[in-house]
Amino acid sequence: MSEDKWVNLGTRPIKKIRPAEFPDISAMMKEPTKAARKSGAVDVLLVNPPSPDGGVWIRSQHRVGRRSRENMLWPQVSLARMAALLHPDYRVDVVDAIATGMDWDEFEAVLDEKQPRYYLTQVTAPTLTNDMFGVFLAKSKGATTIAFGTHVTPNTINTMRDFPAVDFVLRGEPELTLRELVDALDGRMGQNPEIDALLKKTDPEWTPIQMAAVAAGDFSAIKGLGWRDGGKPTITADRPFIPNLDDLPLPMHELLPLDKYRMPIIKGPYAFVVPSRGCTAGCKYCIKHVSYNYAVRLRSAENIMAELRHLKKLGIDNIMFYADLFTVNRRQVMDICHAMIEENINMQWMCNSRVDYVDEEMLQTMARAGCHMISWGIESGSAEILKRARKGADPAKAERALTWAKQAGIKNFGYFIIGLPGETVETIKQTIAFSKKLPLNVAIFHIAAPYPGTPFFYEVVENGWFRPGTDWEQVDMDQSTVLDYPNLTAEELNYWQKRATREWMFRPMPILTILKGLNTWQGFKSAVSAGWQTLSFIKG
Repeated sequence: MSEDKWVNLGTRPIKKIRPAEFPDISAMMKEPTKAARKSGAVDVLLVNPPSPDGGVWIRSQHRVGRRSRENMLWPQVSLARMAALLHPDYRVDVVDAIATGMDWDEFEAVLDEKQPRYYLTQVTAPTLTNDMFGVFLAKSKGATTIAFGTHVTPNTINTMRDFPAVDFVLRGEPELTLRELVDALDGRMGQNPEIDALLKKTDPEWTPIQMAAVAAGDFSAIKGLGWRDGGKPTITADRPFIPNLDDLPLPMHELLPLDKYRMPIIKGPYAFVVPSRGCTAGCKYCIKHVSYNYAVRLRSAENIMAELRHLKKLGIDNIMFYADLFTVNRRQVMDICHAMIEENINMQWMCNSRVDYVDEEMLQTMARAGCHMISWGIESGSAEILKRARKGADPAKAERALTWAKQAGIKNFGYFIIGLPGETVETIKQTIAFSKKLPLNVAIFHIAAPYPGTPFFYEVVENGWFRPGTDWEQVDMDQSTVLDYPNLTAEELNYWQKRATREWMFRPMPILTILKGLNTWQGFKSAVSAGWQTLSFIKG
């Protein structure tokens, strides 16, 4: 047939098929042949998708997403742990596109290679549309798509309504919900005694759901789930927390690109180890309110040592004890430290802490066990701002704790927040002056971010402090267009954040800290990259 005969074919009646102006030719088409599964195909692909702008972004389970001014590449231990809960019953793999510098074309090629039946990804507020692009790609290739994280937990219905490519959402603590969901979809409920025992231990009311119900599209019996009931997004009852974290399998760190993970002031790669979940403090801006409320669960020192030995065999000597609050339980901290000292495991490690959850003896013991740096949530130099934010600490305790740490030989990494409720230019100046007074090796200043589900978020909504036109992807600790207080505009908060960074950074001690990182080629690259990011941020 010549080309002119194809012109406007769709607008001409084709009476032999159907007397319609736009004929439906579906009945004439053959069903597409399903591509054969490749040797590298997996059942479940657990994904940290490419970043929105090609830069380094931070994502972690039950935390927020943000662009990393510190040039930190964060290990995806949450994906490694969920993979372990599925293995060996399912073929699993982890893709960390940010750590490997993967762009979207390369990522799509990985999807084609892996052919996942189930696609699992974390979703954060600042990366929402970006993360959903990965969901869309996976869905278009036939995968069942599953999302989890601190944004979709309180925003399950909105997310599923706005992004039809999302099939399921894991609300809250995701591990057991993921396992139960995949088992239900695969018709494997009740086939693994260990998993069944763990589900029963977590929820005494648990029983294997009826496969007939799942076949009919009814997932209402799976707790902690967001699903589509007849196409309508809905949620099930909350899933109880896992009472004993030692019952979970150790994360499959070997699935992660361990050689890619970097953090300032350390030489070589590092890994995350999660010793506990939850925090007893009541800071109104903290995202842990969405994840665990005030519940605290601890892993035993023996269980943690088993994970450290595994990492040691993988060639990892640097550890970040990544917890909502590492020092939440003094006895656990001391048990871990004594075990590391007695075994002479010879690993250097970092952790986070509050200034009011340490003492001098604890810090000295931590240093002997290999702790070389602590990240402190200092937030403000104003006692009044801290009180209003329900921080439960004060500047005097911060100065005392950081001095103890320095005397023990531990470096201090301080985080500050500009723009908490009640902030004024005067209290910001107090914070800047206080940051320069403290024995800090690194200081990072963020703008207060009202993440959905936190008490701070509700306070912002009730008082109308959200800037008109704000969307979820602007609710980021480094954005300038979220909060508009009556006395401080978003532009002013942005100015003071950059000024605080500039005033703290351009002094002899911080510059010396950067120069010390130049004694290796990797240190040079990291320092230059971090320096350029910081300078670009200050320049704005």
